[in-house]
Amino acid sequence: MMKFVKNFRNDEDGAVTVDWVVLTAAVVGLAIAAYGSIQTGASNMTSNTSDFLGAQTIGEVGAPAADTGTGG
Repeated sequence: MMKFVKNFRNDEDGAVTVDWVVLTAAVVGLAIAAYGSIQTGASNMTSNTSDFLGAQTIGEVGAPAADTGTGG
């Protein structure tokens, strides 16, 4: 039994797997946080752009001047 306990304590085969699981979970968590931040920023920028473009007026470029009736 004592030999089993010593071998179990010295066995490090699963330690690398645990490291990779923790590292992968951290990367996934950061990706989710970044996605939320990017989505909020993009949504706000789209809304601001829509408001700006909606407030613009379209003029008549190159249209002839209106006849004022002065004759000519």
